Amino acid sequence: MINAAIIGLGRWGQNMVTCAAGSERIRFVAGATRTPENARDFASKQGFPVHGDLDAVLLDPGVDAVVITTPHRSHVELITRAAKAGKHVFVEKPFTLNRADAQTAIEACRAAGVTLALGFNWRFQPALLEIRRMFTDGTLGRLLHVEGNFNGPSVFRYAPDHWRPDRTESPGGGLTGRGVHNMDAMIFLTGPVESVYAQSFRQVLDRGVDDTTSVLFRFRSGVTAYLGMVLATAECWRMQFFGTKGMVEVGAIEHLPTWDMTVQMIDQPREVRRFQSERTERLELEAFADAIEGGRPCVMPIEDILAGVDGLEAILRSIDTGAPVKIPA
Repeated sequence: MINAAIIGLGRWGQNMVTCAAGSERIRFVAGATRTPENARDFASKQGFPVHGDLDAVLLDPGVDAVVITTPHRSHVELITRAAKAGKHVFVEKPFTLNRADAQTAIEACRAAGVTLALGFNWRFQPALLEIRRMFTDGTLGRLLHVEGNFNGPSVFRYAPDHWRPDRTESPGGGLTGRGVHNMDAMIFLTGPVESVYAQSFRQVLDRGVDDTTSVLFRFRSGVTAYLGMVLATAECWRMQFFGTKGMVEVGAIEHLPTWDMTVQMIDQPREVRRFQSERTERLELEAFADAIEGGRPCVMPIEDILAGVDGLEAILRSIDTGAPVKIPA
């Protein structure tokens, strides 16, 4: 059993704690947040203390690991501090907003000999794992192209003083909060990004993040892709993977429960496949615990973490310049 502390107890932090309830591999024994008074009732019901001072958690010998669910720009500092304190680190996506910070955080975990995990819960979706297998074994042929959307009414949900509408915390419109999931799924199947061409606009409100963002990708494997994120529309998401023998589609309203998968082979009837219902947040936390117990340095490949940060940086540069951006090999 890994004893973890939750760093950041907003909506998502509380969700992570709730999803771990009853696990035989990881449990939350403490919390830290900038506003402990706002989380005290929740923490009390969960049976652990909540602190306003991060050191109260980092210096606690009863805490093995931390789970970080704080604003994006804080990640590099918190990862580094936790690693230096000898705590294993799980951090929510995006890992960092630039490669320099990513390398600093990764090196801190490596130097301290602690396990690092990044919260891309889609990697634990049975459907995405099955799609990866079907391209690996040739069932769907060669992967040629991927398309995705991740949309919702986010610009209407947050007050102006909330951190999520802050353009420095959430650059690229829906990219950092939503679209990085799609991009990571693409990297999971195709490998690193080679080049991007992006555009992003604020069309609805006169404040906050952009509400309409789109990206064209080319991956080093030769696969191409499109990703769109609209933050002023109804909640929905989808991904389609096109191979030389067929295509497969996932997508619905909710992205956290287990996905169904629709397979369309050439000249064959459509087939809907369903999988055992599981919460991916719990699966990723338990994978983190297993990696700690097994002495593994990272739950997902370091090169995938860096590929995601490189892709994010390139997209933001393309938005700023209005031109395609190639990522150095």
